Amino acid sequence: MKRRLLLAGFVAALAAKAPPLHAADLVVGPHAPYATIAQALTAARRGDRVVITAGLYREATLVVRTPHITIEGRDWPVLDGESLRTVLIIAADSVTVRGLVLEHTGVSNLDDRAGIRAEDVRGCIIEHNRLRDNLFGIYIQRSADCIVRDNEVEAHGASQTTSGNGIHMWYSPGTRVERNRVSGQRDGIYFEFSPGGVTTDNVSEHSQRYGLHFMFSDSCRYERNVFRDNTSGVAVMYSRGVVISHNRFERAWGSGAYGLLLKEILGAEIRGNTFSHNSIGLYLEGAVRMKVSDNDFVQNGWAAKVLANADENQFTGNRFSGNAFDVGTNSRTATSTFDGNWWDAYRGYDLNRDGIGDVPFHPVRLFALIVEKHPAALVLLRSPLVAVLDAAERVLPVLTPEALVDHHPQMRPRP
Repeated sequence: MKRRLLLAGFVAALAAKAPPLHAADLVVGPHAPYATIAQALTAARRGDRVVITAGLYREATLVVRTPHITIEGRDWPVLDGESLRTVLIIAADSVTVRGLVLEHTGVSNLDDRAGIRAEDVRGCIIEHNRLRDNLFGIYIQRSADCIVRDNEVEAHGASQTTSGNGIHMWYSPGTRVERNRVSGQRDGIYFEFSPGGVTTDNVSEHSQRYGLHFMFSDSCRYERNVFRDNTSGVAVMYSRGVVISHNRFERAWGSGAYGLLLKEILGAEIRGNTFSHNSIGLYLEGAVRMKVSDNDFVQNGWAAKVLANADENQFTGNRFSGNAFDVGTNSRTATSTFDGNWWDAYRGYDLNRDGIGDVPFHPVRLFALIVEKHPAALVLLRSPLVAVLDAAERVLPVLTPEALVDHHPQMRPRP
Protein backbone atom coordinates (compact mmCIF):
# COMPACT_ATOMS: atom_id res chain seq x y z
CA MET A 1 0.00 0.00 0.00
CA LYS A 2 2.79 2.39 0.93
CA ARG A 3 4.61 1.57 -2.33
CA ARG A 4 1.47 2.36 -4.34
CA LEU A 5 1.09 5.74 -2.65
CA LEU A 6 4.72 6.57 -3.38
CA LEU A 7 4.30 5.52 -7.01
CA ALA A 8 1.13 7.62 -7.34
CA GLY A 9 2.92 10.63 -5.90
CA PHE A 10 5.83 10.15 -8.31
CA VAL A 11 3.48 9.93 -11.29
CA ALA A 12 1.63 13.07 -10.15
CA ALA A 13 4.91 14.96 -9.85
CA LEU A 14 5.92 13.90 -13.37
CA ALA A 15 2.55 15.00 -14.69
CA ALA A 16 2.95 18.43 -13.12
CA LYS A 17 6.28 18.88 -14.92
CA ALA A 18 5.21 17.22 -18.16
CA PRO A 19 5.01 19.18 -21.42
CA PRO A 20 1.60 20.71 -22.20
CA LEU A 21 -1.00 18.38 -23.66
CA HIS A 22 -2.25 21.10 -26.01
CA ALA A 23 -0.27 23.60 -28.06
CA ALA A 24 -2.73 25.47 -30.25
CA ASP A 25 -2.88 29.14 -31.21
CA LEU A 26 -6.28 30.69 -30.51
CA VAL A 27 -6.37 33.89 -32.56
CA VAL A 28 -8.60 36.78 -31.54
CA GLY A 29 -9.66 39.60 -33.86
CA PRO A 30 -12.40 40.99 -36.07
CA HIS A 31 -11.73 38.42 -38.82
CA ALA A 32 -10.21 35.70 -36.64
CA PRO A 33 -11.74 32.47 -35.27
CA TYR A 34 -12.48 34.20 -31.95
CA ALA A 35 -14.26 37.56 -31.92
CA THR A 36 -13.55 38.27 -28.25
CA ILE A 37 -10.71 37.61 -25.84
CA ALA A 38 -13.12 36.10 -23.31
CA GLN A 39 -14.19 33.43 -25.82
CA ALA A 40 -10.59 32.45 -26.51
CA LEU A 41 -9.75 32.26 -22.78
CA THR A 42 -12.74 29.97 -22.22
CA ALA A 43 -11.63 27.68 -25.02
CA ALA A 44 -7.93 27.64 -24.09
CA ARG A 45 -6.36 24.50 -22.68
CA ARG A 46 -3.04 23.87 -20.97
CA GLY A 47 -0.16 24.85 -23.24
CA ASP A 48 -2.25 26.92 -25.67
CA ARG A 49 -1.44 30.44 -26.80
CA VAL A 50 -4.10 33.12 -27.06
CA VAL A 51 -2.95 35.51 -29.80
CA ILE A 52 -4.68 38.90 -29.78
CA THR A 53 -4.37 40.84 -33.03
CA ALA A 54 -4.13 44.62 -33.27
CA GLY A 55 -7.24 46.57 -32.37
CA LEU A 56 -9.22 48.09 -29.51
CA TYR A 57 -10.93 45.64 -27.12
CA ARG A 58 -13.52 46.73 -24.58
CA GLU A 59 -14.66 43.69 -22.63
CA ALA A 60 -15.65 42.91 -19.07
CA THR A 61 -12.75 42.13 -16.73
CA LEU A 62 -10.87 39.21 -18.27
CA VAL A 63 -10.05 36.31 -15.93
CA VAL A 64 -7.44 33.69 -16.88
CA ARG A 65 -8.35 30.40 -15.18
CA THR A 66 -6.38 27.92 -17.32
CA PRO A 67 -2.81 27.22 -16.16
CA HIS A 68 0.25 27.09 -18.41
CA ILE A 69 -1.07 29.28 -21.19
CA THR A 70 0.37 32.35 -22.92
CA ILE A 71 -1.59 35.49 -23.79
CA GLU A 72 0.30 37.38 -26.44
CA GLY A 73 -0.46 40.56 -28.32
CA ARG A 74 0.38 41.04 -31.99
CA ASP A 75 1.11 44.67 -33.00
CA TRP A 76 0.10 46.03 -29.58
CA PRO A 77 -3.64 45.44 -29.19
CA VAL A 78 -5.29 47.82 -26.69
CA LEU A 79 -7.40 46.45 -23.82
CA ASP A 80 -9.46 49.33 -22.45
CA GLY A 81 -11.02 49.28 -18.98
CA GLU A 82 -13.21 52.28 -19.91
CA SER A 83 -12.46 53.84 -16.50
CA LEU A 84 -14.78 51.21 -14.97
CA ARG A 85 -12.80 48.09 -14.01
CA THR A 86 -9.65 46.02 -13.69
CA VAL A 87 -8.60 44.92 -17.17
CA LEU A 88 -7.00 41.46 -16.72
CA ILE A 89 -6.82 39.03 -13.77
CA ILE A 90 -4.43 36.06 -13.69
CA ALA A 91 -6.02 33.33 -11.56
CA ALA A 92 -4.01 30.27 -12.67
CA ASP A 93 -0.40 29.13 -12.30
CA SER A 94 2.34 29.61 -14.90
CA VAL A 95 0.50 32.09 -17.09
CA THR A 96 2.50 34.42 -19.36
CA VAL A 97 1.14 37.80 -20.51
CA ARG A 98 3.08 39.81 -23.08
CA GLY A 99 2.73 42.36 -25.83
CA LEU A 100 -0.46 44.08 -24.64
CA VAL A 101 -1.49 47.67 -24.00
CA LEU A 102 -3.73 47.81 -20.92
CA GLU A 103 -5.25 51.15 -19.97
CA HIS A 104 -7.92 53.20 -18.22
CA THR A 105 -9.03 51.27 -15.15
CA GLY A 106 -10.41 54.42 -13.59
CA VAL A 107 -10.17 55.30 -9.90
CA SER A 108 -12.14 53.50 -7.19
CA ASN A 109 -12.15 53.86 -3.42
CA LEU A 110 -13.70 50.40 -3.02
CA ASP A 111 -11.29 48.15 -4.92
CA ASP A 112 -7.69 48.34 -6.10
CA ARG A 113 -8.18 48.27 -9.83
CA ALA A 114 -5.18 47.28 -11.91
CA GLY A 115 -4.15 46.88 -15.50
CA ILE A 116 -2.95 43.34 -14.66
CA ARG A 117 -3.64 41.59 -11.37
CA ALA A 118 -2.25 38.19 -10.32
CA GLU A 119 -4.14 36.53 -7.46
CA ASP A 120 -3.06 33.44 -5.49
CA VAL A 121 -0.88 32.00 -8.25
CA ARG A 122 2.65 30.77 -8.78
CA GLY A 123 5.11 31.34 -11.59
CA CYS A 124 3.34 34.00 -13.63
CA ILE A 125 5.35 36.02 -16.17
CA ILE A 126 4.28 39.56 -17.08
CA GLU A 127 6.59 40.97 -19.73
CA HIS A 128 6.82 43.49 -22.57
CA ASN A 129 3.50 45.19 -21.84
CA ARG A 130 2.47 48.84 -21.81
CA LEU A 131 0.25 49.97 -18.94
CA ARG A 132 -1.21 53.46 -19.18
CA ASP A 133 -3.32 55.54 -16.84
CA ASN A 134 -4.36 52.75 -14.50
CA LEU A 135 -4.96 53.04 -10.76
CA PHE A 136 -2.41 50.25 -10.19
CA GLY A 137 -0.29 49.12 -13.09
CA ILE A 138 0.68 45.55 -12.15
CA TYR A 139 -0.63 44.13 -8.86
CA ILE A 140 0.77 40.83 -7.54
CA GLN A 141 -1.06 39.55 -4.44
CA ARG A 142 -0.59 36.37 -2.42
CA SER A 143 1.46 34.90 -5.27
CA ALA A 144 4.92 33.36 -5.44
CA ASP A 145 7.88 33.29 -7.82
CA CYS A 146 6.43 35.62 -10.43
CA ILE A 147 8.49 37.65 -12.93
CA VAL A 148 7.66 41.20 -13.97
CA ARG A 149 10.05 42.46 -16.65
CA ASP A 150 10.46 44.85 -19.57
CA ASN A 151 7.13 46.62 -19.01
CA GLU A 152 6.32 50.31 -19.40
CA VAL A 153 4.04 51.61 -16.65
CA GLU A 154 2.87 55.21 -16.87
CA ALA A 155 0.15 57.22 -15.13
CA HIS A 156 -0.80 60.86 -14.62
CA GLY A 157 -2.68 60.84 -11.31
CA ALA A 158 -3.54 64.22 -9.82
CA SER A 159 -2.73 63.25 -6.21
CA GLN A 160 -1.63 60.37 -3.97
CA THR A 161 -5.25 59.67 -3.03
CA THR A 162 -6.27 59.15 -6.66
CA SER A 163 -3.22 57.10 -7.68
CA GLY A 164 -1.99 53.59 -7.00
CA ASN A 165 1.40 51.99 -7.35
CA GLY A 166 3.11 51.08 -10.59
CA ILE A 167 4.31 47.56 -9.71
CA HIS A 168 2.80 46.37 -6.42
CA MET A 169 3.71 43.20 -4.51
CA TRP A 170 1.67 42.12 -1.46
CA TYR A 171 2.38 38.82 0.35
CA SER A 172 4.24 37.66 -2.75
CA PRO A 173 7.63 36.07 -2.01
CA GLY A 174 10.30 35.52 -4.61
CA THR A 175 9.09 38.11 -7.11
CA ARG A 176 11.60 39.31 -9.70
CA VAL A 177 11.12 42.86 -11.03
CA GLU A 178 13.49 43.48 -13.93
CA ARG A 179 14.09 46.18 -16.55
CA ASN A 180 10.77 47.98 -16.15
CA ARG A 181 10.20 51.69 -16.59
CA VAL A 182 7.67 53.24 -14.20
CA SER A 183 6.55 56.86 -14.17
CA GLY A 184 3.87 59.03 -12.57
CA GLN A 185 2.38 56.53 -10.10
CA ARG A 186 1.99 57.01 -6.32
CA ASP A 187 4.87 54.64 -5.57
CA GLY A 188 6.81 53.33 -8.53
CA ILE A 189 7.66 49.89 -7.10
CA TYR A 190 6.12 48.64 -3.84
CA PHE A 191 6.89 45.54 -1.75
CA GLU A 192 4.95 44.60 1.41
CA PHE A 193 5.31 41.27 3.24
CA SER A 194 7.17 39.95 0.18
CA PRO A 195 10.54 38.44 1.17
CA GLY A 196 13.20 37.19 -1.20
CA GLY A 197 12.42 39.64 -3.98
CA VAL A 198 14.95 40.80 -6.57
CA THR A 199 14.63 44.22 -8.24
CA THR A 200 17.18 44.97 -10.95
CA ASP A 201 17.77 47.43 -13.81
CA ASN A 202 14.51 49.36 -13.44
CA VAL A 203 13.91 53.09 -13.90
CA SER A 204 11.37 54.61 -11.49
CA GLU A 205 10.74 58.33 -11.83
CA HIS A 206 8.26 61.16 -11.23
CA SER A 207 6.39 59.22 -8.54
CA GLN A 208 4.03 61.22 -6.38
CA ARG A 209 5.57 59.64 -3.30
CA TYR A 210 8.37 57.04 -3.44
CA GLY A 211 10.20 55.64 -6.43
CA LEU A 212 10.64 52.45 -4.38
CA HIS A 213 8.79 51.67 -1.16
CA PHE A 214 9.00 48.43 0.74
CA MET A 215 8.02 47.23 4.20
CA PHE A 216 8.29 43.94 6.08
CA SER A 217 10.17 42.28 3.22
CA ASP A 218 13.30 40.48 4.37
CA SER A 219 16.23 39.23 2.29
CA CYS A 220 15.49 41.34 -0.79
CA ARG A 221 18.03 42.68 -3.31
CA TYR A 222 17.83 45.97 -5.20
CA GLU A 223 20.55 46.37 -7.80
CA ARG A 224 21.39 48.71 -10.71
CA ASN A 225 18.12 50.65 -10.57
CA VAL A 226 17.63 54.36 -11.23
CA PHE A 227 15.32 56.32 -8.91
CA ARG A 228 15.04 59.96 -9.94
CA ASP A 229 12.76 62.98 -9.63
CA ASN A 230 10.48 61.21 -7.13
CA THR A 231 8.68 63.48 -4.67
CA SER A 232 9.92 61.71 -1.53
CA GLY A 233 12.72 59.53 -2.92
CA VAL A 234 12.99 55.90 -1.75
CA ALA A 235 11.86 54.39 1.57
CA VAL A 236 12.98 51.04 3.02
CA MET A 237 11.28 50.10 6.29
CA TYR A 238 10.92 47.31 8.86
CA SER A 239 13.04 44.68 7.13
CA ARG A 240 16.30 42.80 7.57
CA GLY A 241 19.00 41.29 5.40
CA VAL A 242 18.50 43.77 2.55
CA VAL A 243 21.15 44.40 -0.16
CA ILE A 244 21.00 47.73 -2.01
CA SER A 245 23.83 48.00 -4.51
CA HIS A 246 24.86 50.00 -7.59
CA ASN A 247 21.68 52.06 -7.79
CA ARG A 248 21.30 55.76 -8.57
CA PHE A 249 19.25 57.95 -6.21
CA GLU A 250 18.82 61.31 -7.90
CA ARG A 251 17.02 64.64 -7.51
CA ALA A 252 14.71 64.05 -4.55
CA TRP A 253 14.27 67.63 -3.37
CA GLY A 254 11.99 68.93 -0.62
CA SER A 255 11.56 69.13 3.14
CA GLY A 256 10.44 65.48 3.31
CA ALA A 257 12.57 64.07 0.51
CA TYR A 258 15.41 61.54 0.75
CA GLY A 259 17.53 59.78 -1.79
CA LEU A 260 17.20 56.69 0.43
CA LEU A 261 15.42 56.50 3.80
CA LEU A 262 16.24 53.47 5.97
CA LYS A 263 13.90 53.07 8.95
CA GLU A 264 14.00 50.17 11.41
CA ILE A 265 16.32 48.09 9.24
CA LEU A 266 18.66 45.39 10.55
CA GLY A 267 21.81 44.18 8.85
CA ALA A 268 21.65 45.72 5.38
CA GLU A 269 24.43 46.27 2.84
CA ILE A 270 24.44 49.62 1.03
CA ARG A 271 27.27 49.54 -1.49
CA GLY A 272 28.33 51.04 -4.79
CA ASN A 273 25.39 53.44 -5.06
CA THR A 274 25.33 57.06 -6.22
CA PHE A 275 23.39 59.66 -4.22
CA SER A 276 23.19 62.83 -6.28
CA HIS A 277 21.33 66.15 -5.89
CA ASN A 278 19.01 65.10 -3.05
CA SER A 279 17.90 67.11 -0.03
CA ILE A 280 19.24 64.23 2.06
CA GLY A 281 21.21 61.49 0.32
CA LEU A 282 20.99 58.71 2.93
CA TYR A 283 18.84 58.92 6.08
CA LEU A 284 19.26 56.36 8.88
CA GLU A 285 16.59 56.15 11.59
CA GLY A 286 16.51 53.06 13.78
CA ALA A 287 18.83 51.38 11.29
CA VAL A 288 21.22 48.93 12.97
CA ARG A 289 24.41 47.29 11.71
CA MET A 290 24.39 48.73 8.21
CA LYS A 291 27.49 48.33 6.05
CA VAL A 292 27.64 51.48 3.92
CA SER A 293 30.58 51.13 1.55
CA ASP A 294 31.95 52.47 -1.75
CA ASN A 295 29.08 54.87 -2.41
CA ASP A 296 29.25 58.29 -4.07
CA PHE A 297 27.57 61.22 -2.28
CA VAL A 298 27.58 64.12 -4.73
CA GLN A 299 26.02 67.59 -4.38
CA ASN A 300 23.36 66.74 -1.83
CA GLY A 301 22.05 69.02 0.89
CA TRP A 302 23.03 66.48 3.55
CA ALA A 303 25.00 63.54 2.17
CA ALA A 304 24.06 61.36 5.16
CA LYS A 305 21.96 61.91 8.26
CA VAL A 306 22.65 59.41 11.02
CA LEU A 307 20.25 59.73 13.95
CA ALA A 308 21.06 58.75 17.52
CA ASN A 309 18.99 55.55 17.30
CA ALA A 310 20.98 54.35 14.26
CA ASP A 311 23.50 52.04 15.97
CA GLU A 312 26.66 50.22 14.92
CA ASN A 313 26.63 51.31 11.29
CA GLN A 314 29.92 51.36 9.37
CA PHE A 315 30.78 53.84 6.61
CA THR A 316 33.89 52.80 4.67
CA GLY A 317 35.34 53.65 1.28
CA ASN A 318 32.67 56.22 0.43
CA ARG A 319 33.28 59.42 -1.53
CA PHE A 320 31.81 62.74 -0.38
CA SER A 321 31.93 65.63 -2.84
CA GLY A 322 30.14 68.97 -3.16
CA ASN A 323 27.61 68.40 -0.37
CA ALA A 324 26.39 71.31 1.76
CA PHE A 325 26.76 69.02 4.80
CA ASP A 326 28.59 65.72 4.60
CA VAL A 327 27.11 64.21 7.77
CA GLY A 328 24.31 65.34 10.05
CA THR A 329 23.04 63.95 13.35
CA ASN A 330 20.69 64.85 16.19
CA SER A 331 22.96 63.67 19.00
CA ARG A 332 26.55 63.88 20.20
CA THR A 333 26.40 60.23 21.36
CA ALA A 334 26.09 58.47 18.00
CA THR A 335 27.60 54.96 17.79
CA SER A 336 28.03 54.66 14.03
CA THR A 337 31.56 54.86 12.67
CA PHE A 338 33.30 56.40 9.65
CA ASP A 339 36.66 55.01 8.55
CA GLY A 340 38.62 55.19 5.31
CA ASN A 341 36.33 57.53 3.38
CA TRP A 342 37.31 60.34 1.00
CA TRP A 343 36.10 63.85 1.79
CA ASP A 344 36.52 66.82 -0.52
CA ALA A 345 36.41 69.06 2.57
CA TYR A 346 39.41 67.37 4.19
CA ARG A 347 42.34 69.76 4.63
CA GLY A 348 44.82 67.39 6.28
CA TYR A 349 48.18 66.12 5.10
CA ASP A 350 49.95 62.82 4.43
CA LEU A 351 53.61 63.06 5.43
CA ASN A 352 54.42 59.36 4.99
CA ARG A 353 52.57 59.20 1.65
CA ASP A 354 50.60 56.07 2.43
CA GLY A 355 47.42 57.60 1.02
CA ILE A 356 45.85 58.06 4.45
CA GLY A 357 45.52 61.44 6.12
CA ASP A 358 47.68 61.92 9.20
CA VAL A 359 45.00 63.83 11.12
CA PRO A 360 41.37 62.71 11.64
CA PHE A 361 38.48 64.34 9.82
CA HIS A 362 35.35 65.54 11.60
CA PRO A 363 32.56 65.35 9.00
CA VAL A 364 29.85 66.81 11.28
CA ARG A 365 30.07 70.57 11.07
CA LEU A 366 29.20 72.66 14.10
CA PHE A 367 26.77 74.59 11.95
CA ALA A 368 25.04 71.30 11.03
CA LEU A 369 24.30 70.73 14.72
CA ILE A 370 22.93 74.25 15.00
CA VAL A 371 20.65 73.72 12.00
CA GLU A 372 19.44 70.42 13.47
CA LYS A 373 18.26 72.30 16.57
CA HIS A 374 17.16 75.47 14.75
CA PRO A 375 16.25 74.76 11.09
CA ALA A 376 15.64 78.43 10.33
CA ALA A 377 19.39 79.04 10.78
CA LEU A 378 19.93 77.38 7.41
CA VAL A 379 19.53 80.79 5.74
CA LEU A 380 22.99 81.64 7.13
CA LEU A 381 24.67 78.76 5.29
CA ARG A 382 26.75 81.03 3.00
CA SER A 383 27.42 83.76 5.56
CA PRO A 384 30.90 84.70 6.88
CA LEU A 385 29.74 83.68 10.39
CA VAL A 386 29.45 80.05 9.31
CA ALA A 387 32.94 80.13 7.79
CA VAL A 388 34.28 81.39 11.14
CA LEU A 389 32.44 78.57 12.99
CA ASP A 390 33.91 75.97 10.65
CA ALA A 391 37.43 77.32 11.11
CA ALA A 392 37.05 77.36 14.89
CA GLU A 393 35.72 73.80 14.93
CA ARG A 394 38.66 72.54 12.86
CA VAL A 395 41.10 74.05 15.32
CA LEU A 396 39.21 72.96 18.44
CA PRO A 397 36.71 70.16 17.63
CA VAL A 398 35.03 69.89 21.01
CA LEU A 399 31.33 70.18 20.18
CA THR A 400 30.82 67.80 17.25
CA PRO A 401 30.29 64.07 18.01
CA GLU A 402 33.58 62.32 18.72
CA ALA A 403 32.11 59.01 17.52
CA LEU A 404 31.46 60.37 14.02
CA VAL A 405 35.13 60.94 13.19
CA ASP A 406 37.06 59.40 10.31
CA HIS A 407 40.46 58.49 11.75
CA HIS A 408 41.80 57.23 8.40
CA PRO A 409 40.54 59.68 5.75
CA GLN A 410 41.68 58.87 2.24
CA MET A 411 43.82 61.43 0.43
CA ARG A 412 42.37 60.35 -2.93
CA PRO A 413 39.02 58.79 -3.81
CA ARG A 414 39.10 55.10 -4.54
CA PRO A 415 38.56 54.26 -8.21
